[in-house]
Formats: sequence, C-alpha cells, structure tokens
Amino acid sequence: MRSFILRAFVLSVAALAVVVTAGCAGEINNLPTTPTPDPVTETFTGQVNINGSSTTNFFTSATGVVVATLTSLGDNPPEKIGFSMGTMSGSTCSIVLRNDSAVVTSVITGTVSTLAGSLCISVYDVGSLTETVPFTFTVRHP
Repeated sequence: MRSFILRAFVLSVAALAVVVTAGCAGEINNLPTTPTPDPVTETFTGQVNINGSSTTNFFTSATGVVVATLTSLGDNPPEKIGFSMGTMSGSTCSIVLRNDSAVVTSVITGTVSTLAGSLCISVYDVGSLTETVPFTFTVRHP
C-alpha cells in the first residue's frame, strides 16, 4: 500500500511538472524589452577664429543614432568650414566622422554603441576664414 501511495505521489508530481512546464512554454520569448529612449535635441553656439577651432562635448544616455546639423554660420558664411564628430576622452576629442567642406545645413550622422558616452563636435577653420565666424549646430541623440 505504501508503495502504491508513493507511486501515485511521484506520478502526481511528475504530471504537475509537465503542466507547469507546458504553461511556461514560450514565455521566455516574451520578456519585456528595454524601451527606446526619447531622443534629445540640444543646440550649441560658439565662434571660430581664423585658423582656430571650437569643440563642444555632450553626453548620451543610451545607444542609438546621433545626428549633428550645422544650422548657422553667421551673416556672412564662409565658403566652407570643418565640422566633425568624435568621442571625448578626458579633454581630447578623438575625431570619428569629419566633413572638411561643411556649409550651413551640413549633417553628420553616427551611431552610439555603448549605453552612455561622452561625444564631441568640433567646428574648425579649413583655411577659408577671413574673420571670426559665429556658428550654431544642433545635436539629436539618445
């Protein structure tokens, strides 16, 4: 009799394990994902002197696309100017993307692959400035 009760108990537990396992099938594939953060748009201004440059750093909070747009070069824009994007390490901006023939509306697009990072944008003279030039650019990033 004890043997019968023990077998019945073991079979009941085994049957319950099958039901519980069957009830969980596919659930692992439906785990919640990390939400995509709303992009942030920041506006930066400054000026570039003849043979000079201006570097601005900013921080991202997630992975994703970063788009920098040169929106203004003052009332008398130069024929071209340098516009670049890179990663910031201490006080050094390591250029990753560069456009040495940028004009107003030029865009640089990159991708951040780490969860948080310090990036930089540089605006610089490529030999075409005859006077100090004010600039404005926007950066849209995660």
